[in-house]
Amino acid sequence: MRFDEIGQQLRTYRLESGLKADEIAARLGISRAALYRYEKGEVIKLDTVRRLAEMLKVSPLALLGIGVDYFSRINAFLERQRQIEEEADSQVQLGGALCFPVASDGFDQLLRRLWLEAASLAPDRAAARSLAEQCLTSLAQRRLILAQRRPSITTLLSEPAIRRLLADGIGAGLPLSERSRAEARAAAVTEAENLASKIEQAPLGVQIGLLQEPEPSNQSMIYRARDRAHVIANPFPVDTHPSWGLGIAAITAAEDAVGIHQRVVEACWKNARKGMAAAQRLRILIAEAHPA
Repeated sequence: MRFDEIGQQLRTYRLESGLKADEIAARLGISRAALYRYEKGEVIKLDTVRRLAEMLKVSPLALLGIGVDYFSRINAFLERQRQIEEEADSQVQLGGALCFPVASDGFDQLLRRLWLEAASLAPDRAAARSLAEQCLTSLAQRRLILAQRRPSITTLLSEPAIRRLLADGIGAGLPLSERSRAEARAAAVTEAENLASKIEQAPLGVQIGLLQEPEPSNQSMIYRARDRAHVIANPFPVDTHPSWGLGIAAITAAEDAVGIHQRVVEACWKNARKGMAAAQRLRILIAEAHPA
């Protein structure tokens, strides 16, 4: 494993731990600047890796990128996802109602407004806002990466999940004003219409399918780069506020995990609605949820 990859693992597990950089540096007896240099890929001794792993309550192998990475904090998960996307040439999503790479132009700004409003109503408003800002920054960075790399995108979205999205709106369950909840429902319609339009336009490098029953039990993703692939089991839809999300994401590059996920995706793609049939079905779902 390269030292820059160890640095990436260190940063994501630091975020997952909830410990501040100053606190970790003090325990190690180094400066905060030295810790940041480790995170950027400076040479690190195995003994330091061992001490960091003990402090962060993970195995040393996890910091070396061996095995499965687990994340319960959305900000840590999004940071690791961003790192993987930096090298990915293709990505596949199975399940869910939203796909960030093909979301509408207004999605990011709407999410910002909803998340910050919800944070203002949280018991610890400052902490909720800080977490929201961290995750919004990660999403903005992901958006730039997607624009620069232009990976191929395949997404298989769930019809039952889309029905729920149209009923509840973006950010379901967040404490929002009636006006904002209405805006969130209208935005859900915009996202469904955007998906239908993209299917009809069939842009190069983008494939969208619509899954019927049974619904995938969770959302999963496959990222492929030149020399490796990663699988993500993701319980956090992209509109999940970091202060309200509850779950554990798992990330691995194990070949057997990648292989079984690929086989499931291929079987689902074979049976999914695609092309005009998928676009027409989306418009029917919109009309059923919001009759004229």
